[in-house]
Amino acid sequence: MSQGLLRFITAGSVDDGKSTLIGRLLYDSKTIFEDQLESVERASKQKGGDGLDLSLLTDGLRAEREQGITIDVAYRYFATPRRKFIIADAPGHIQYTRNMVTGASTVNLAVILVDARAGLVEQTHRHSFIASLLGIKHLVVCVNKMDLVDFDEARYEEIVAAFRSFSSRLDAPDVRFMPISALEGDNVVDRSDRMPWYEGPTLLHHLENVHVAADRNLQDCRFPVQYVVRPQTEEHRDFRGYAGQVAGGVFKVGDEVVVLPSGTRSRVASLALGEQAIEKAFPPQSVVMTLEDDVDVSRGDLIARPNNQPTPTRDIDARLCWLDDQAMRPGTRYIVRHMASEVAAKISELTYRIDINTLHRVDEQHPKLEMNDIARVKIRCAAPLFMDDYRRNRTTGSFILIDPSTRRTVAAGVQYS
Repeated sequence: MSQGLLRFITAGSVDDGKSTLIGRLLYDSKTIFEDQLESVERASKQKGGDGLDLSLLTDGLRAEREQGITIDVAYRYFATPRRKFIIADAPGHIQYTRNMVTGASTVNLAVILVDARAGLVEQTHRHSFIASLLGIKHLVVCVNKMDLVDFDEARYEEIVAAFRSFSSRLDAPDVRFMPISALEGDNVVDRSDRMPWYEGPTLLHHLENVHVAADRNLQDCRFPVQYVVRPQTEEHRDFRGYAGQVAGGVFKVGDEVVVLPSGTRSRVASLALGEQAIEKAFPPQSVVMTLEDDVDVSRGDLIARPNNQPTPTRDIDARLCWLDDQAMRPGTRYIVRHMASEVAAKISELTYRIDINTLHRVDEQHPKLEMNDIARVKIRCAAPLFMDDYRRNRTTGSFILIDPSTRRTVAAGVQYS
């Protein structure tokens, strides 16, 4: 029975084996095309290494291959009889943390790799905290390179205990641990006979069976309008539809809805998924909705239910990850992009910064945020936004900050009421 689609990210420090792990998943599950395999074989010979370098399946950029590191977020797609997968391979270097934030923003699960020799390091803490901050409910901690510590159970348990102690302060309800060797394939797709003391599932088996459908919010109906559909043809001259991705709840034909911010009420006249008419729509379907009444609806509006609306607010209490190389200081003006809406704003207060290694608050006399810092801030917007608590809805509870002069994305944030 198919379990649908699973989006997951591999994260961890440099050289923990993230790209090799993905290569091993693709290779051992026999989901690599022959031309891809031939290309990797040629590249492996050029590098002069022994055997097949599976990390080259994801390290696609020339700069990455030459340096032996992952810079960009590489995406790979594969499927087994039980499930389809989209993998995001996040960079390990601290200066590319912003790429990890981007890659993790839409996934259901995070695979955190830990080198069995080095144990937990700063990037382990950073990536785990970002995963928790971004509402990823399922973490799989893979203690990799067990072949380099002679498959020692005591070393594995030591790392597990250290991560449990750290993760007790994270909002991560489902944390699993696995001892693996991505290079040699132990416990990745096939069970290892070199670690008989481990009785849990292989990584692929867990990925095929982890239940993520219950993570969706099906109570709060939210439909952000991304595009107004007005065909310029004689046949459809009276058609007016609203395209977007359902962010929460279940919309059905005939439901009463309210358009925000105007507050105008109507009913759902039709729903279409591609060219197919449907009776109901739910996350994460991208649909076109029409309403019974000729109401004014624009890009950036939000369609919800009259008895369940997000509260409009001009003040955002947010957790912010700073992504720009120019430091942030309170009082600087930015643009908040929330779904398809943009409003002018300023950071009115930097409440505290978070120490990645301890998760303790760091209060500073002259606060500022440097690249990759994570902090709690208060943001004052020029116009109200319709936001939910991020823990209830990852789409309506998140936003980015844009520099108005350069249009660069300088930060990513989530609202915690």
